[in-house]
Amino acid sequence: MSALPFSLLARIGLFRNFRPLDRPGSQRVLPLAWLLSPSPSALRFAVCSTIAALLSLVIAMWMELDDPQWAPMTVWIVAQGSRGESLSKARWRLVGTMGGVVMSITVISAFNQQPWLFFPALALWMGGCCMLATLVRNFRSYSLVLAGYTTAIIATAAIPHPENIFMIAMSRATYIVLGIVCESTVAGLFAPNLAATARRNMRDKLRTALSGVSESVASLLSGDNEALVRSRAMFAPLLSINDQIEFSEVEMGPHGHEGDHARAALAAVSVLLSRGLGMAVRLHYVQTDQPVFRETAAKVSEFLTSLPKSLNSDIHVHELLRGLQLLRAECHQKIVDALTQEIGNAFDITADHDQIPAMLDGRILHNALDELLGELEQAIREYDASQHFIRGDHFRFRLQSHTDQREACYNGVRAMVAITASGLIWECTAWSDGLPFITFVAMVCGLFATRENPVVATTQFMVGGLWAAVVAFVLVFLILPTQADYEILVATLALPMIAGGLAARNAGTALHSAAYTLLLPNFVHPLNQGRVNEVAWFNSTIAILLGVFFAVLIFRAVLPFSSGAERWRMRRAILRDLRTLASADPVPLTQDWIARNIDRFSRLIRHAGPTPSPTIEGCLQGTLAAMTIGLNVIRLRTLLQRNQIPPGSRRALEIVMTRMSHFTGRYGHTAHAARVATSILRRQEASEPNIATRIELTRAITYLIVVSHELDANAVFLDASKPFKAT
Repeated sequence: MSALPFSLLARIGLFRNFRPLDRPGSQRVLPLAWLLSPSPSALRFAVCSTIAALLSLVIAMWMELDDPQWAPMTVWIVAQGSRGESLSKARWRLVGTMGGVVMSITVISAFNQQPWLFFPALALWMGGCCMLATLVRNFRSYSLVLAGYTTAIIATAAIPHPENIFMIAMSRATYIVLGIVCESTVAGLFAPNLAATARRNMRDKLRTALSGVSESVASLLSGDNEALVRSRAMFAPLLSINDQIEFSEVEMGPHGHEGDHARAALAAVSVLLSRGLGMAVRLHYVQTDQPVFRETAAKVSEFLTSLPKSLNSDIHVHELLRGLQLLRAECHQKIVDALTQEIGNAFDITADHDQIPAMLDGRILHNALDELLGELEQAIREYDASQHFIRGDHFRFRLQSHTDQREACYNGVRAMVAITASGLIWECTAWSDGLPFITFVAMVCGLFATRENPVVATTQFMVGGLWAAVVAFVLVFLILPTQADYEILVATLALPMIAGGLAARNAGTALHSAAYTLLLPNFVHPLNQGRVNEVAWFNSTIAILLGVFFAVLIFRAVLPFSSGAERWRMRRAILRDLRTLASADPVPLTQDWIARNIDRFSRLIRHAGPTPSPTIEGCLQGTLAAMTIGLNVIRLRTLLQRNQIPPGSRRALEIVMTRMSHFTGRYGHTAHAARVATSILRRQEASEPNIATRIELTRAITYLIVVSHELDANAVFLDASKPFKAT
């Protein structure tokens, strides 16, 4: 008898990691594992969000509000995986709601009883909001689209009674505020020590990024052929961590500039990774069979490999920096030793002058190694500054992102067409439930206009809406008619909402859950004074589902998303930015160039799917190469500004910059100019008597080697006159 429960528990435990009859070593997870065996964090999120949603519903019904379902809908919209995300989204939702309230009153007041002035005005406002939202990040984007579809929700609800527009606007604002307050209160009760937890999470994320990149660079130095592929995959997580820092700042409450230092540390880590990739290029380009360099590289590789363990131990950051500075001093000494030997050989007729190019190659590698360690030092310093409050600190740091202005215009046009077409359908058919149809067309267009691939997202959203209708049908027709008090209503809705919350924490069902949790309260539509009859329920539910379907149709039919067209626009933007780097005054900042390209890199990875095609792989490699080229162009321009280069060499570098400022990706003129400049600088460096000037020339040669190599190796990708296809 006692063995039976244990055997049953053992069988249930197999649900999480069920292994079907498949190839040896393969492992698959049951499709419903997220529901049958959820993780503790997913279960906590689902239960807390359900409690907040049901609490807001009960309060809305107790207040005798006319549409109480909007309060729990707001809870599910605001609820996010982390407390900082929820607080940030709630804050920006309030901002967007206020904008929508003001605009809805304005539109109704200006175009009362004038539908063909009202709907175009509403479409223009919605399209403008969606267009601008595409150009910003995080929940600032959500605030803009919310201002658009909140205007549509309030204004269309006031069409039958425009004289009540102010009361309707205040009612909708009340629902939203109520939902935000309930979600924040319940989530706050289950999130003690929020500030300390946020600081710890930010520290752990930075440690993970710094450790991963240092190990990757160590592999590159050791000549690991697979390290380049592994390194490329690290850029997308770096961008994700940067986004999460903003939410950690919200969780920390009143704070200094720890988040700015954390972003600066991530930027330095990104540059470090790029320098590591540039180092890999130099290792294949110059003569590396040098015992002195191999010894230095081994020490640096050992330091980088031990860095993750050092960061997780009690070793103070100053000790790490001291060891790092000793390595940089050793690189400097090797450069000076090589220069001293070269100068001595120049006056010794018995010396082997064939070794001079090899000595220059050694100095090039040691110089690159020193600059790599300099970026690591900067990353560690910023990491340390992000861990504590610094009195009197006024440091600010923000990263730019890639913006696709044409896609932004497409989003605006789609939203305008959707609103105008749905208004035309309602006007021509006099559909009694046409207003909810227009409302949900606007909501879906707003929610998914800023998605990079809205076609896939809206299709999954529609499937989730169908599931919400099925569950609501069971509740409305079989369960709710027998209930008469709040307690039973809460008990009835709890399990379906918890299931939706669990689905939200599963990557494969997150978008389905977004529709399910949003639409379920609307489909159920609980009332204080009775319930919705069967005919009214079917009519309203069908109108909402048709609104979702119509929005999906708009996204598929009007300027549909094309990943190939996006990649082509991205390549043209990269070429335009490379030309700007070579000619803009003042010289663009390194962190801005890095941030834009990491954003591009992460977009390509998100669109690549589980098995990237050769074309996607080629685009990833080309984007990474362009980022490396741009960084070295910035370094060359910075070197020219120091004005320590002899006139002949300076002229050669200026020719390279002029070529780059007119770069088209065709003909190979820029790469040829870089190779010619490298030859000129090598000859000038060999005969230059001034040691400081020789060091500057060595740096310039180091940068030119990478520029010419990457331009030649990625010539097909950088020619944006035609679509790129890997062969």
